[in-house]
Amino acid sequence: MNIIETKNLVFEYIRRDENGEAEGVTEAVDHVDMQIQQGDFVAVLGHNGSGKSTLAKHFNALLLPTEGTVLVTGKDTSKPENLWDIRKRAGMVFQNPDNQIIGQVVEEDVGFGPENLGVKTSEIWRRVEESLKAVGIYEFRKFSPNKLSGGQKQRVSIAGVIAMHPQCIILDEPTAMLDPNGRKEVIRAIRALNDVENITVILITHYMEEIVHADKVFVMEKGKVVMDGTPREIFSRVEELKKYRLDVPKVTELAYELKKSGVPMPDGILNTEEFVEAFRKATRR
Repeated sequence: MNIIETKNLVFEYIRRDENGEAEGVTEAVDHVDMQIQQGDFVAVLGHNGSGKSTLAKHFNALLLPTEGTVLVTGKDTSKPENLWDIRKRAGMVFQNPDNQIIGQVVEEDVGFGPENLGVKTSEIWRRVEESLKAVGIYEFRKFSPNKLSGGQKQRVSIAGVIAMHPQCIILDEPTAMLDPNGRKEVIRAIRALNDVENITVILITHYMEEIVHADKVFVMEKGKVVMDGTPREIFSRVEELKKYRLDVPKVTELAYELKKSGVPMPDGILNTEEFVEAFRKATRR
């Protein structure tokens, strides 16, 4: 079953001059067709300005199509009567957790979403505990968010979305402002939600290492989907990725360069363990 589907989706920004007069139109999303199934872990890649974040904002009706259709659990996002249900089913986490955290105490912040949905108090606290444990920060429930690291704050933001019991979480470059350790913390939490809770995850990113465990990857450039496939299929097209100004994981690039130099390495190496095994086989006499 498709939880999210876009059909011929177009979104245009109107450019205005300093007087507010329209001076042109930018097509940020250009006739995108996409299908995402319940329980999938989907990554959307692209360089800055590729349209990936604009696309993501259509998945919970923060933006509405200029042309085409977006369906969330079969409901058309352009119809006002569907908005409340769509926002309950598809939650969003942004780059900067400070823009999403409003509570003075972690557990109060996580409970804010379900409280606004009219959930009973006893159920709110059950969800808060469940959500904080799911992202691995239950022990910080009594802390002020200001005392937390960037990675911990982002996990609080994710817990706040989980507490609303969405079927899908859209994460718009959630690790962009974090250090490497913070990025690992957040990605581990996201993977656990997908693996254990079967929550559909849509990860918008330009960090290639974050997509290795995705079920499917879409690459965007100038508003269009220019590549799609599994991580292995995408990482097998190193030169094409570089054309779109995207890097590949270091281990993937090393295997690719070795293959170019004559070592019989396979395409699409995803991690160090695969590289070591393939290199041993390739160099065995």
